[in-house]
Amino acid sequence: MTPPPRLAKSAAVTIAPDISAKPDGAERRLILIAVLVIAAMTVLRIVYASAIELRTDEAYYWTWSKEGALSFLDHPPMIAWLIRCGTAIFGDTALGVRFGGIVAMLVTQLLLADIVRRLTHDARAIVFAVLMPEAALYYGLLMAKVAPDVAMIPFAVAMMWSLVRLAQSGDGRWWLAAGLFAGLSLLSKFTAIMFAPAVAAFLLVPDWRWRWLRSPYPYLAALIAIAVFSPVLIWNAQHDWASFRFQGVRATTNYGISLRTVGDYIGLQFGLVGFVMLPVVLSGLAMTAWRGYRRREPVAILLSTAVLVPFLYFLVKSMTLRVGDTWPMFMWPVGFAAAAVNLAALSREGWSARLIRSSVFWLNTAVVSGIAFVVIVFLYYLAAPWNLLGKIDPIGAEAGYEQVAARAQAALDETGATWIATTDYRTYAMMRWLFRGRVPVIEINERGRFQDFRDPGMDRIRGHAGIYVGREPDNRAPVWDSIPAQREPLGEVERRWRGVLTDTYVIEKLTGWTPELSPPKDSPLFWWKVLAFLSLSPLAGRGVG
Repeated sequence: MTPPPRLAKSAAVTIAPDISAKPDGAERRLILIAVLVIAAMTVLRIVYASAIELRTDEAYYWTWSKEGALSFLDHPPMIAWLIRCGTAIFGDTALGVRFGGIVAMLVTQLLLADIVRRLTHDARAIVFAVLMPEAALYYGLLMAKVAPDVAMIPFAVAMMWSLVRLAQSGDGRWWLAAGLFAGLSLLSKFTAIMFAPAVAAFLLVPDWRWRWLRSPYPYLAALIAIAVFSPVLIWNAQHDWASFRFQGVRATTNYGISLRTVGDYIGLQFGLVGFVMLPVVLSGLAMTAWRGYRRREPVAILLSTAVLVPFLYFLVKSMTLRVGDTWPMFMWPVGFAAAAVNLAALSREGWSARLIRSSVFWLNTAVVSGIAFVVIVFLYYLAAPWNLLGKIDPIGAEAGYEQVAARAQAALDETGATWIATTDYRTYAMMRWLFRGRVPVIEINERGRFQDFRDPGMDRIRGHAGIYVGREPDNRAPVWDSIPAQREPLGEVERRWRGVLTDTYVIEKLTGWTPELSPPKDSPLFWWKVLAFLSLSPLAGRGVG
């Protein structure tokens, strides 16, 4: 194979001269401040990860880490592997489950720093690139809340980093690295496919397109990505393509035009990215897109398209359904890099001093106010005694399961029952997490979620009484018509956080029945397709990300 000719560096690839001299005193102080801020914020995330009890989806992903399945109905398996690494170090603790997210944040910042360094050689731009994530609530604090997006983000940024290296060097072997990281991104979450338009534009819009189209490297990169993603393909081939059908329902569901869901989407972006940060990043992306497509600059096209296409897609989808709070979070780190690069480009391109001063002012404001907001939210959840948001508090709404577990333990002691049954995955996950294997826990419906899960301990279930733990009114759901168990009410327990009632749970004794782990796919106990409709309902808003 003969590689294509090395490509000359364009203005998109190097927007500043290659400065090889050591940083001056001001630059060293700037970098030192950034390092200290990152260190302090990392400690903050570690404290948060250690002190806050797992939320329901986190516990759900933790249950995956205990299984040997190749993949899962809801998502690919990377998040389970990430959690398994953390718990191998710190055990089955909140920090162990969340440790991977803390590492993912630092890796993402290192990659952003190197992308911006290579494109600008500007210390101020580099500092902005690494501090902007710290100033965005989702990254500065909630990267410690483990989710598939947390696993995907560093791989997605690594893919962008590889393509920047490709654009600078002209060495086709960087396509192979990009393919590897693309596969790892897909192995983390399916939404990584939304970077495909950016990569296609990066390949096809610049003048180099025919050189790369005649080269084997882009095609080899695609094969590498597919090979890395193959565990998901194999699992789905064995299970009637369940994940793709499940996600297909999500992608195509339409509940009609709703201004409320549009407002939810925009409001979430302001809240999780930053009230000042979001417009700053969007304006930087708009200028980067204008620069890239007008001049056919590969890197500017890549960075801007990687964010603007998913952002606009989710905006359109939000007109007809509720966009999950984590769904767009994979794209914003690339936006941070684009905004930092754009700041350096303004002075290189001769923009007015007033515009440059204004851009620096708003970036400084976004970073300072954003970090202050992240710290305030941290203190609110760890130190404040109030519940200011009531039932809609995103953390408080999933707190208080310890109260439910304590009542369930009391019922087990009173009745001699040996296992716990649930009818929703959140309660199932939290009971598994809080009981830590001391008692078998099984969700008796939605069995499509648990394909290839190991035996939960049927020898302790078969022939023994169980305890049902479920939210009202789930204890009256139609699914019980398919369950011949004898049910004896034992009482109720409330789940509260800071004095606010979130849910009421019923406790019942189950006898005369053994749950079926692998019901037929037409059984109401399997029903995976219903999960997608329920999780996407505009009124639900709490489906797995």
